[in-house]
Amino acid sequence: MFSMFRSLWQYRHFVFSSIHNELISRFARSKLGGLWMIINPLSQVLIYALILSNILAAKLPGIDNKYAYAIYLMAGLLAWNLFSEIISRCLNLFIEQGNLMKKMSFPRITLPTIVLGSCLLNNILLFMAMLGIFALLGHQFSITMLWLIPLTLIVVALALGVGLILGIMNVFVRDIGQGTPIVLQVWFWFTPIVYPENIIPESYRHLLSLNPMYPITSAYHQVLVYNKAPQLDSLIVISVISCALMLLSIFLFRRASGEMVDAL
Repeated sequence: MFSMFRSLWQYRHFVFSSIHNELISRFARSKLGGLWMIINPLSQVLIYALILSNILAAKLPGIDNKYAYAIYLMAGLLAWNLFSEIISRCLNLFIEQGNLMKKMSFPRITLPTIVLGSCLLNNILLFMAMLGIFALLGHQFSITMLWLIPLTLIVVALALGVGLILGIMNVFVRDIGQGTPIVLQVWFWFTPIVYPENIIPESYRHLLSLNPMYPITSAYHQVLVYNKAPQLDSLIVISVISCALMLLSIFLFRRASGEMVDAL
């Protein structure tokens, strides 16, 4: 495993240049350029806010802002968009880069690293745009926002672990690529992002503990909406699970690299 990370460091310029070239090619001949990376999630926020803000704003305790629902929604989407984008990109990564993997000799670990770097850059730009919107809505900031650094690392570990495992499986069983978007859609609505958790009947609320994204989005809400530190007990558990999944995915990736090239 150390040799894998050593080779990744040796090819760091290839990784950075690939991320840069991907951004340039994505927005070539586009007048708005990188703004398109944040227009889609912000338009999603606008649609939900226009439809549901009057219904759900009253369900948000502890925040005195008439735009409380929009702030709550943006905080949850910041976590979810990073999670879902990494998984979606990893899902078809090896299939899309099959010709490159066959024709060139390079560390295969650079491929998910390029995806990760691109997704993190998108997330940072979205976060900066949200900060501007928060300021316009009169929402206060605090030092607790620094919690977003470890929270982002947890999201990355969980998403990369799940995404790599699914991406490897998708090379051999293409049904994985067809079913995963459906699962992600269901997973999104099973996570309190569009709605607060207190509208769920108490008899069913314990089911949220089965959702690994629930403590993460709750932590984002605590930090960005309520300016409070997240609850560490639930984060420790999901951190251990995320790291275990990421290590498992890297192990499977190393073992399956040769077979994937043959299958592609």
